[in-house]
Amino acid sequence: MCIFVKKLLLKNYAIVVLSLLSTFAFSQSTRKYSNEFMNIGVDAAALGMSNAVVSQTNDVTSGYWNPAGLVHLEDNQLALMHSSYFANIANFNYIAYGMPLDDRSAVGVSLIRFGVDDILDTTQLIDDQGNINYDRISTFSTADYGITFSYARKLPLDGLNYGINAKVIRRIIGDFASSWGFGLDAGIQFESKNNWKFGIMARDITTTYNTWTFDEEKFETISGAIEGQNQELPETTEITIPKLQIGMSKQFIFNYDYSLLAAFDLNVRFAQTNDIISTEVASVNPAIGFQFGYTDLVFLRAGLGNFQNELQIDNSTDLTFQPNFGVGFKYKGISIDYAFTDIGDQSAALYSNVFSLKLDFSIFR
Repeated sequence: MCIFVKKLLLKNYAIVVLSLLSTFAFSQSTRKYSNEFMNIGVDAAALGMSNAVVSQTNDVTSGYWNPAGLVHLEDNQLALMHSSYFANIANFNYIAYGMPLDDRSAVGVSLIRFGVDDILDTTQLIDDQGNINYDRISTFSTADYGITFSYARKLPLDGLNYGINAKVIRRIIGDFASSWGFGLDAGIQFESKNNWKFGIMARDITTTYNTWTFDEEKFETISGAIEGQNQELPETTEITIPKLQIGMSKQFIFNYDYSLLAAFDLNVRFAQTNDIISTEVASVNPAIGFQFGYTDLVFLRAGLGNFQNELQIDNSTDLTFQPNFGVGFKYKGISIDYAFTDIGDQSAALYSNVFSLKLDFSIFR
């Protein structure tokens, strides 16, 4: 067998094995990063402000950011979003629908899909006799799905609202493995008499629990692809630890036509990470966002977030951050937004172009 083909086989075996390892390694124990596709964020308007929106979110996307914000819906709303990551290898799609039940409560449902499609599977490229047969190459997809059901209600105290999410997680790695998961989120919002807004979003408050199943025959065909690794069947459960997002914001109006929304959030993980503030108990990552608006028609947005202490090759650490920029247009219930993330390439994260659309059904009334 030629050296080139051997290298090709080893590379593709490694891709499949590492995909499984990334899913199952250290499962059945609490993990720092689990179901991370649910933490990417939705809505180009929010991403343009570096996700600093937990206190002022007030439309259909509140089902994701803070379900308490759904109580501000005055009519049914629909939201759509698409973005690509890792040089268009992975695609992120989002759709959500929300509606008020009465003047004090609202509901919503949203669906997220993050997937990599048409991955080449060369694990069967060589038959039992050692012959190379390119017809044995197939393709598979790996996809993560999250469906969220939201309920929000105003409390008797003026300006105080709460919301809860029930979410179902479905993750699929071709024919190799799949899982189901379930978890709960809870959020509150409060607006003071001088128009300051505060919000808290607690994600995975029940520690979202995923149960995996996998094809043992498929596993056997790749278990020896990397010598000394992945020789035994992995555990089948993983737990997603809770996270907090705490925020405050205020909108300022100038000369009736101009507005400035300033927001500040703290993202808290109960694990030690590379965040700018990190301890054995919790890690904290700040985010700041601004939105400049003209006559509630045109919007410019900017934000800073994802502050990380990144380890360099010489074992030193550098502080990096992710700057974002966005624009938006709103007319008669139709909102079109765009965000460009990681402008200036100031962090290890790759930039992405994000587009989203929101439709308020009041335009049909």
